Amino acid sequence: MDRLGQVQSADPAVLSDVTDLNQLQSIFDTSVFNLNNRTVYFPIRHHSPACAHHLLRVIGEYKPDMILIEGPESGNPLISVLTDEATLPPVSLYYTCEDEYGREACYYPMLRYSPEYVALKEAHRLGIPTQFIDLDYRHVSGRAGNPPQTEQKEISIQDETLLAGSDFINRLCEKTNCRSFDELWEKVFEIGGLEKETPVFVQDVFTYCTLSRMCYTPERLIANGDLLREAHMVKRIKEAEKKYQRVLVITGGFHTYGLVNSIHQEVEPKGATTQQATADAVDFQQQMYPMVYTFAEADRLNGYASGMPYVYFYDQIWGQILRSPSSPYRVTTLNVLSRLMRKLREREEHVSTSDAIEAYSMIQGLAELRGKREGGVYELMDAALSSFIKGELTLATDKPLQELQLLLTGDAIGSVAPNAFHIPIVEDFKTRCTEHKLQIRTTGQHKKVLDLYAKPEHRLISQLFQCISYLVPEFAKRQAGPDWIAQRDMNLVRETWEYMYSSRIEARLIENSLYGGTLAGAATRKMEEQMQDIPDHHSGELASLMLQALLMGLQETAMHLYAKVRAALRTDGHFLSLCNSLTILNRIYQHRRLLGLSDDAHLSDLVSEAYSNAVDKLQQLSRTNADEHEGIIQGLKLLAMLAESSEEQFQDTVFRIHLNELLSDPKLPAQLEGVCIAIASGLGDRSREEIVERARGYIRGTPEQTRQTALFLQGVFTVARDAFLYEDQLLSELNGLIEQLSYDDFIAMIPELRLAFTYFTPMETNLIAERVTNLHQMMPDEMTTPVLDEQMLVQYRTRDEALRKEFAAWKLI
Repeated sequence: MDRLGQVQSADPAVLSDVTDLNQLQSIFDTSVFNLNNRTVYFPIRHHSPACAHHLLRVIGEYKPDMILIEGPESGNPLISVLTDEATLPPVSLYYTCEDEYGREACYYPMLRYSPEYVALKEAHRLGIPTQFIDLDYRHVSGRAGNPPQTEQKEISIQDETLLAGSDFINRLCEKTNCRSFDELWEKVFEIGGLEKETPVFVQDVFTYCTLSRMCYTPERLIANGDLLREAHMVKRIKEAEKKYQRVLVITGGFHTYGLVNSIHQEVEPKGATTQQATADAVDFQQQMYPMVYTFAEADRLNGYASGMPYVYFYDQIWGQILRSPSSPYRVTTLNVLSRLMRKLREREEHVSTSDAIEAYSMIQGLAELRGKREGGVYELMDAALSSFIKGELTLATDKPLQELQLLLTGDAIGSVAPNAFHIPIVEDFKTRCTEHKLQIRTTGQHKKVLDLYAKPEHRLISQLFQCISYLVPEFAKRQAGPDWIAQRDMNLVRETWEYMYSSRIEARLIENSLYGGTLAGAATRKMEEQMQDIPDHHSGELASLMLQALLMGLQETAMHLYAKVRAALRTDGHFLSLCNSLTILNRIYQHRRLLGLSDDAHLSDLVSEAYSNAVDKLQQLSRTNADEHEGIIQGLKLLAMLAESSEEQFQDTVFRIHLNELLSDPKLPAQLEGVCIAIASGLGDRSREEIVERARGYIRGTPEQTRQTALFLQGVFTVARDAFLYEDQLLSELNGLIEQLSYDDFIAMIPELRLAFTYFTPMETNLIAERVTNLHQMMPDEMTTPVLDEQMLVQYRTRDEALRKEFAAWKLI
């Protein structure tokens, strides 16, 4: 298959603008690739080693005076950064655009073997000027100044969706028995193309891409932005032709025919002018930055819209081509197999040398069967599947394939040379990560365990993680350790963080650069902005923000929040909100040294004020909703704990007075009454007998009061479980209630009773069980008899009712 058209010639209907393949041949010879012309077009597939290989030959033979490259024009000032010796791919240009409707972003990645990057480096070496000639993303994003219909996501402007998904390609894959577009490309161009003469290779790429293009209507190409981009690139080509004698144009093969057709026919695509004018009429701000990129992000299997998958594999292929293009795939597959064997043995997978020999032999055999000069990545994967997977492929046996996937993708991160376009916040991030020895030179998950209380250095790292996570949540996640904000696991003394660096992290940092040039400065400014959106009376949210600032090491920012929190405490009229504020402020006060605070009297005063204001709102509790009761209970327990503490600031009688007033309120909900009487008993203001008396009032009261018994007990048990563990009266009263309940009432009360007894530990539950056996004069062994299954009880009850009805019918009862 030297021309690809041999496959397509049976179906000429797709060639809407080309009469036949002979005409396509004529266009190629006269207008596309004629080294005697003033302008030569080199069609490529993005990130193709074979295209890069032949492109180097063309540059050396054609010796252009100017090289034009498909790439965003706003990236032209950054070409010197990309060609700097200190820049190591993978790297990317990161484009952002913002208008009144929102923000859009786009990546323009470059790998070591990307034809565009190879052309830039070679041109720099030879002193040939280069220029990007494509539109910036905002012109072709499909929005054109209109409000976005869906959430915007960062994409690549090198999208090859139309090229890879055409009807021509689908039929070609079927005829050549290739499983995918990528396997077809590797077979025909990456492996087969290396042994071809450059004109033949270029013609095949041009034919392949043009036949794909002819599968789409002009309307589809306009909607996708292709014609608009081509019209703009044609203008730049014409401008270059006026200045230079020999111009080399490097674009995606999908565009080559459109460029040549427009140049010679001077066609202005219909709809393109209107689309361009609409985009230009919108007020906007745009920026272009050079930034690092990763192999994982450039891999097409990870959602990237152009280029080939298995990025690291083809990077190794490119290295072999530069050394010796004779057998790059044979050498690379052997190297990958060797590395895979080492990885699997390190993880104690059962693979042998004979397995590897069998796999390597199979690669060569599959290549021969499939008509390939050498076995490529798809033969490598098939051979690994056959040789290393023992038995059926399942989640338990696919470890070799997982390791192979990681090896083929790679974990490298590029680096960008120092330049005037560097973003201060990104540099601050990298500097601080380097100081604390965080891994940002490779992709993949990294783990850091921090001993917060014993090592000051670890506290600083924790602050760095907290600060970065506030700005860029994707960078690090706390897997274990105290959660100060959610108030969980506060008994733990170590934090475990997992973090991963990528270009997306750098992109998010760039977005946050509008807040400041350092991590601390940006976090402070962002927090100030967040603060403005919090209502003045929401003291809990402001106190939480203050704690967050301290966790990030922003002590000065936290101090600035003092006045706001104090003002909010004085206007906050909600008991739950005030208790939340008190919880946070008291935690800050108790851990002030760990959080980097001195013994400031203002903090103590703030805690006292929060306590007093919460106590003053106790009278609200008789008019609360049931869904608030759990939070209220926690608030009451906190107030009681502080009232019992030795801290002088809480030694007043107001809390006890209001608590007694609440207990005199007949509208106080049963659950809250149970909490209040238990707290008052614990403080010595009420006797234990009163807990029993109030419980007896529910148990022996009206039917409605009886149904509230379990809720009352829940309230008591949250604070004073010992009132039930060691007092016989309450146990006896509850036992009497259960005995006198009807079956239906008992079944209805069971869920709440079960919930009440969940407050007891298993040991305490056993103790209660022993007391129940004594109450009923039973032997303890009888309590260990297995209980009847609930379904069986339902069956027995149904049968019992049926028997009763039958007996009644026969007047036997």
